[in-house]
Amino acid sequence: MTWKAFHNRGETLRSVIATSAVRRDGLLPMDVDGVSVAFRDELDLLAALTLKWHTRLSGQIERMLAHQPMDLEEAVEIAWSNTAHELPGVRMIIDHYSAHPLDDAMASAMDAAAFKEHHLLAVMAGRTSIGDDAAGRIGAEIEERARLVHRGTPMISPETAYDEPEVRGSLLERLRAVVAA
Repeated sequence: MTWKAFHNRGETLRSVIATSAVRRDGLLPMDVDGVSVAFRDELDLLAALTLKWHTRLSGQIERMLAHQPMDLEEAVEIAWSNTAHELPGVRMIIDHYSAHPLDDAMASAMDAAAFKEHHLLAVMAGRTSIGDDAAGRIGAEIEERARLVHRGTPMISPETAYDEPEVRGSLLERLRAVVAA
């Protein structure tokens, strides 16, 4: 792939993501300019969107864990929710084609993507290790809780999710302030 083709593919992918965020119908926007040139077919476009989702999710998880590593599971759930806020159309497309793949190749690809996402969630939440057979089930449970966090909740930044406790004076200083008031 030449640099120009790579650059055009990236621009087209950004247009697809923007269009999917506006439409929010869960369908691949194959009518966006440049899609037929930059992507071979629906599976190729879906693979690019899934990669974008996983990359953004991984970054969000790292960001949340770097700020507050004490409650790993909550941080992973918030990161999933934040990613769904950032890429709402992409998440809807992934959900739609996971439930209604166009062919066997797409079904297989979406199953593999879900498997990897669930493993990522379970491992990063500290609930399992990479080779654990239960990671898929645990990751699916974490995703379901993250979906509940996501519904009706605005995007949460690490700074607002994990505010440092306010430094308070000693008991004697607080009693003096009450008496003085």
